Amino acid sequence: MHSLRQALAKANAHLGSSYPEPKVSYRQRGTTAGTAHLSQWEIRLNAVLLTENGQPFIDDVVPHELAHLLVYRQFGRVSPHGPQWRWMMEEVLGVPAARTHAFDVASVQGETFEYRCSCQLHRLTVRRHNKIVRKESEYRCKKCGSLLRPIEDD
Repeated sequence: MHSLRQALAKANAHLGSSYPEPKVSYRQRGTTAGTAHLSQWEIRLNAVLLTENGQPFIDDVVPHELAHLLVYRQFGRVSPHGPQWRWMMEEVLGVPAARTHAFDVASVQGETFEYRCSCQLHRLTVRRHNKIVRKESEYRCKKCGSLLRPIEDD
């Protein structure tokens, strides 16, 4: 909370604003480190990843999620990691604008299912796998663009 308060004070001074302290909960699950719930002015953090990673988690995730809230209040709904968010991270909060974390997620990783594209192996979560099975979604490789197929189809 100390880091959050410091970052918020820095942002309020830079922006000439008086945004209140957001609500913080530790209900984030899975491999996601944190999420910002804009309309509730709330940051949800993954308690397991926080416990496992300590200060690096606080230094990376807290300003990342706070920046989402601040951008929403300053600019309204914009691209989640667009220029306004990058500006808020780098110029206002003074931290690198990293979109994703690099924490080890083995302890929070659920069951995965192997899929293949034209260029590599992919491990999909049970949620994505079930969407494919129910024919609700298709997923493509970001690298080669080909459709992901279950390994057992080979």
